[in-house]
Amino acid sequence: MSLVLTLPALAQYGRPHYYSRPPVAHRPPTVHSPRPSYADVYYGMRIGAAFATVNSDDRYLDGGSAKTGLDVGFVVGFQVAYRSPVYFETGLSYIEKGGKGNYDGTKFTYSLDYLEVPLVMKYMIDIDRSFSIQPYVGGYLALGVAGKIKDFGHRQAYSSFDSKEGFQRFDGGIRLGCGLQYDFVYAELGYDIGLANISHDYFDTSRTGAFFATVGFNF
Repeated sequence: MSLVLTLPALAQYGRPHYYSRPPVAHRPPTVHSPRPSYADVYYGMRIGAAFATVNSDDRYLDGGSAKTGLDVGFVVGFQVAYRSPVYFETGLSYIEKGGKGNYDGTKFTYSLDYLEVPLVMKYMIDIDRSFSIQPYVGGYLALGVAGKIKDFGHRQAYSSFDSKEGFQRFDGGIRLGCGLQYDFVYAELGYDIGLANISHDYFDTSRTGAFFATVGFNF
């Protein structure tokens, strides 16, 4: 009789530890979200194209026709308060701006390549557990790192920033746009409105503008 009572007890203590976990039906359900429920920080990669112009009082530098360039970088977003849908987003990108036009019947183009830091406030509107709309507004700061002015009439090319005929390296302005996120895939459209006068000649005003479209991932 004692042997009969002892065997069930030994069987109970002899089971592997994982049998003691609660049944799957009693575990909390796993909820998939485009960002974690505790998400106070996210990171993202971006790549796309920029369509840029320069509006200038100087006819030689007035590049009103759009020039297409590369836009690539990374971002990081910080939740401004617990459970808040508002995030502050910054990062670093390499963006190719510039313009093209005609001066006295002569074609010219110039490239303005920047390292750019976005500084925007983003509002995340969750449509469902996987999809969200993310409008944003803020500004940007930029430093010119490369670029060429090409004068096709005189067949000359020189630096966009290191000559008196060119531009100043610092730029900054307003950034606005909207992003869409599905799971971890992200896409956005935006516009940079340059406020800084990048002309070397203080009697003239030159300002950049750029429409951009990028895709990437948030994680």
